[in-house]
Amino acid sequence: MKSIVSLLMSATLSVFVAGTAMAAGPAPVVAKPDLAKGEAAFAMCVACHAADGNSTTPVNPKLSQQHPEYLMKQLHEFKSGKRANAVMSGMVAGLSDDDMRNISYWLASKPAKPGFAKEKDTVALGERIYRGGIPDRQIAACASCHSPNGAGMPAQYPRMSGQHADYTISQLLQFRDGIRKNSIQMTQVAAKMNDREIKAVSDYIAGLR
Repeated sequence: MKSIVSLLMSATLSVFVAGTAMAAGPAPVVAKPDLAKGEAAFAMCVACHAADGNSTTPVNPKLSQQHPEYLMKQLHEFKSGKRANAVMSGMVAGLSDDDMRNISYWLASKPAKPGFAKEKDTVALGERIYRGGIPDRQIAACASCHSPNGAGMPAQYPRMSGQHADYTISQLLQFRDGIRKNSIQMTQVAAKMNDREIKAVSDYIAGLR
């Protein structure tokens, strides 16, 4: 009798599990990025970010070799308004999810050109902040998230190595002043930094490789 009950329970469980799996359906298929289409779609971005994503204008970020997941996140947030920027909001307005994926993976495939630190009087301060933070003010080391060489962590934290100092300064100031609101972590870090510290660490980051 006991074995019959066990068999009935097992059969019922099997039917339930199978039914649940069928109800859930197959996992959604994510389109494979098309790098050729990404390059074509990026044509409208060339004026600000250069043909290969290595911007030569200090106020516009270098995008080449950036983690594609990070780039896609930023593009989506420009489009939704979570990250406010009048120019970028207009540029991404007509982009589809596939466009954003293709552009991001194409940029990730392009090698980044190195940058250089220029402020010899503050490079030591910048290195100290990047590698060790400012412990007495509970400011975390940049390297803990963006890695010692600025390579970042895929899908989590952006590559910073060689980024224009002017651009990094502008973003840290925007985080500090509450203008850029799409990263609580960065808002908390920048809120505790003064102008000199922001400029020093941004210049140091420009020379990372």
